[in-house]
Amino acid sequence: MTAVLYALGAVALTASLPRLRNRLALSRAKHRSLRGHSRISRLVAALVPHYEYDEARFFRSDDAPVAIAERRRAGFMRLAALYQARFAETVKMTREVEGGLSDLQFTSHYRVPFQYSRFVRQHLSAGSFVRSSSGVHLTDLDGNRSFDLTGSYGVNVFGTDFYKGCLERGAEAARQLGPVLGSYHPVVADNVKRLTELSGLDEVSFHMSGTEAVMQAVRLARYHTRRPQLVRFCGAYHGWWGDVQPGVGNPSPARETFTLKDMDDSSLRVLRTRRDIACVLVNPLQAMHPNASAPSDSMLVDSGRGAGFDRGAYTKWLEQLRAVCTARGIVLIFDEVFVGFRLARGGAQEYFGVRADLVTYGKTLGGGLPVGVLCGRRQLMKRFRDERPADICFARGTFNSHPYVMTAMNELLRALETPEIAGLYQNLEGLQNGRAERLNQRLANEGLPVRVANLSSIWPVCYTRPSRYNWMLQFYLRAEGLALSWVGTGRLIFSLNYTDADFEAVADRFVAASRAMQRDDFWWTSPTLTNKSIKRRILREMLAASSMRSR
Repeated sequence: MTAVLYALGAVALTASLPRLRNRLALSRAKHRSLRGHSRISRLVAALVPHYEYDEARFFRSDDAPVAIAERRRAGFMRLAALYQARFAETVKMTREVEGGLSDLQFTSHYRVPFQYSRFVRQHLSAGSFVRSSSGVHLTDLDGNRSFDLTGSYGVNVFGTDFYKGCLERGAEAARQLGPVLGSYHPVVADNVKRLTELSGLDEVSFHMSGTEAVMQAVRLARYHTRRPQLVRFCGAYHGWWGDVQPGVGNPSPARETFTLKDMDDSSLRVLRTRRDIACVLVNPLQAMHPNASAPSDSMLVDSGRGAGFDRGAYTKWLEQLRAVCTARGIVLIFDEVFVGFRLARGGAQEYFGVRADLVTYGKTLGGGLPVGVLCGRRQLMKRFRDERPADICFARGTFNSHPYVMTAMNELLRALETPEIAGLYQNLEGLQNGRAERLNQRLANEGLPVRVANLSSIWPVCYTRPSRYNWMLQFYLRAEGLALSWVGTGRLIFSLNYTDADFEAVADRFVAASRAMQRDDFWWTSPTLTNKSIKRRILREMLAASSMRSR
């Protein structure tokens, strides 16, 4: 009997070894940060207590001397007075509507780290309304004209005047048909032809947003491979639906998603050995900050944020992914919703020279209107099985292929063929890199602890000196006439119609804002102030706040 039990135990152990090896390989392929462990990150986020600084602590959260804190206070209040005078009407309308607009409540609360948020919202609101756009400028309700660095969430590649033209001509082309849904406007045929040529893929489906296009890409990959697991990479954003946002921000856990390390051999090992992986999602924007989330000033608690782009290294990574996916029958999906047509006319596939099985587009492709597009290989795009008529992969949407969206899209796709737009892509990388280098040189020459990185026209801002107040720079920039999105200095986005003169004007304002912030001593530091000490201090504050709440 003992021998039989030993034998059974040996068989069970042998059978479990492959599963244990897979589990170990998966653990090694996860990034060591909280971003790489979605379940743990959700648990930790639920434990973070709210606390905030009073006015005195607001200016001394890094234990700066009293004299430094007073200079900060004086500079802050000067800035607040300027905002109150310059943005009065814009702020008034923002505050009137904020109580009924949940989107605005979210963005206004998360422009800066939460400890500082209430005091900042009280004094430094510039408002969220604009009245008009022209060239590379936006004009608010008070008549203030600012350089547009918001990028309209990535939509604005070619300049707002370009999209106004697409909308106007597209509306005229769709006017006779109007909002007829279900049937197609004739222009759809030309859109399909142009999109298959641009993407190098066989078929197209239209959706209402980039998030929906990614959802359909993943559904089709699972449908055709008959495998459940989706692989995404640490820090990457693919929309706000559950399977691609498994950590903080999603109320439900994603159970069929693996979040692996970007640009790492251990992740390739998982792809080579597992049999349950349907697809791999790649957002080419991660080339600038592998394994880190999209930068936002609300998370800028120290100066640890980094960014840098190595085109050769990321190209090699994509080539390795392509080879592994091909060998293992895994669907490789490029999510180009954000970067599509910003890097090259043929998108990231052309820019990196690597072909995907499915590609999603959105943002700029609608010619200024909302859209999501999925392009793919024919065998992956099919939504039904000839031999099993009830086995389908359903996807529809009321406003898919809306006539006004399709005609505006056609205007954009036709414009991509014109010499004017084609010319914008000539030496685009060299132009943007050169501009970033010139600005960095100016900042270095003046001893300012700020630098920019860039992936073509997408520029995050980084900081070279330990500080708890880097997020203040967004407000100095706004005072100098630079319009930023709600993520602050996390991402500046230039449209491609910026001339050299326009850029130099932006650079002058960027340097002036940095000088003003340095003059007001928000970048004061001491030998004991490090990024590590800042994080330890915040942890102690959280523990103290939790302790107070439990009493």
